[in-house]
Amino acid sequence: MHYRRFGRTELPMPVFSCGGMRYQHAWKDLPAADIPAANQRNVETIIERSLAVGITHIETARFYGTSEVQLGSILPHLPRQQLIVQTKVEPTANPRQFVETVERSLSLLNLDYVDLLGIHGINTPDHLHWSLRAGGCVEAALKLRDQGKIRFLGFSTHAPTSVIEQAIASGQFDYVNLHWYYIFQDNWPAILAAQQQDMGVFIISPSNKGGELYNPPDKLVQLCAPVSPLVFNDLFCLSHPQIHTLSIGAAQPTDFDEHLKTLPLLAQAADLLPPILERLEAAAIAALGEDWYRTWHQGLPSPAETPGNLNIPAMLWLRNLMLAFDLVDFAKSRYNLFENGGHWFPGARADNLANLDLSACLARSPHRAILPQILAETHDRLQGSPVKRLSQGG
Repeated sequence: MHYRRFGRTELPMPVFSCGGMRYQHAWKDLPAADIPAANQRNVETIIERSLAVGITHIETARFYGTSEVQLGSILPHLPRQQLIVQTKVEPTANPRQFVETVERSLSLLNLDYVDLLGIHGINTPDHLHWSLRAGGCVEAALKLRDQGKIRFLGFSTHAPTSVIEQAIASGQFDYVNLHWYYIFQDNWPAILAAQQQDMGVFIISPSNKGGELYNPPDKLVQLCAPVSPLVFNDLFCLSHPQIHTLSIGAAQPTDFDEHLKTLPLLAQAADLLPPILERLEAAAIAALGEDWYRTWHQGLPSPAETPGNLNIPAMLWLRNLMLAFDLVDFAKSRYNLFENGGHWFPGARADNLANLDLSACLARSPHRAILPQILAETHDRLQGSPVKRLSQGG
């Protein structure tokens, strides 16, 4: 395993983290006695495998169903000083509720303290306000730190980059969990801002949200040769020293195996990556046209600025991935999450597009004349049955 200094926390962070979102028995709280023995043993085996390969960072969240209570049966039997344990708690308007939830997490985990507490889902300006205001969640968390119940405070986010940058600029956080990988690089300015603050940087779900790379289409496999798309994406992320760790949301012990192939290749990244990056860009330009490839994102409105709350930037992003790299299943799953994703994936599908006047909100786009037709075609290609977030049972 390779380790990187996790910003000002000084923690030796493994470049892969064991994420706790996919191995739990259920997405609702249950007592430990109601967890099937086979599922609990699977979680134990995942943690055993994680530690055996040097992945000492175990990450979960209060609202990952039974994840915390299942870990709570395991963690007391492990060498605590060798572990980096993170849990996450959502911000609330009432900081007392936030503190009670943190205390509940510690109880379920059977721990006196967690190394990393993340304010989970600072996704909107309201969440940021609840966190940073006088007497808010950050102030409450710092009191918990003074009590020895947490060591370092961070936040996780699916927010627009501008909101992430505001949270980072506050100087209140030791680390950030955010999205950034080959197919989604919008948050790079936030990563640079985190580096300036000497914050730890944790990349959320690079294999799943990064294109469902554990089940890649043939076109992407060919473009990423001689490595797999998953290993390419790991190398791409970790070739940037500003990034310290990538989450592996393991559902079974073997889910670490493909990622581990990345480690001996890290020293060769400067030679391996350029030809793959060139092929990927050439394929995208061939599929999309160079003008569109360079300018498609310019002047696009946010969902709040768009009639019907359409998420036009995300719709076009998914269309690009479908056409450029054959990421059809990924694009469909994300598109049909609209309207069910809440503030984690905001916006609506284009079911009502024919009745919407988009002329004003598209006025700044160089492609405004053709965008309504492109959006209609994208909806026709991607629409399907609604998809729920994992925490909703989807």
